Amino acid sequence: MAFEFTDTNFQTEALNPNGAAVVDFWAEWCGPCKLVGPIIDELSTEFGEKVKIGKLNVDTNPSVSMQFGVRSIPTILFIKNGQVVDKQVGAASKATLKQKLEAII
Repeated sequence: MAFEFTDTNFQTEALNPNGAAVVDFWAEWCGPCKLVGPIIDELSTEFGEKVKIGKLNVDTNPSVSMQFGVRSIPTILFIKNGQVVDKQVGAASKATLKQKLEAII
C-alpha cells in the first residue's frame, strides 16, 4: 500500500536528501486520480523499500500543494535527493510511471 504523505510529514518523508520519492497529488472527487491511484499502489508494492511511493490528498493538505504549484490533479512528482527531478501531470500508464520512477533510482 502506498505511503500517505501530509503537510506535516512531507519535509522529512519526501524531501529526504539521501533518497527518492514519488508523490501522487490527488483528491477523492478526481476521476483521473481514481485511475492512477491503483497504479501508485502497485508500484509501491513492486519497489518496496527502494523508493518512498505515496499519495498526498490536496483537499486535506493544501500547504504542500501550494508549495509545489500543483494546479491540476493528478500530478505526480518524482523527487531525488530532496529535489523534484521529473513531473507527470494528468493520468499516465503504469509503463510511463515505472520508466520515470526507474530513472530516479
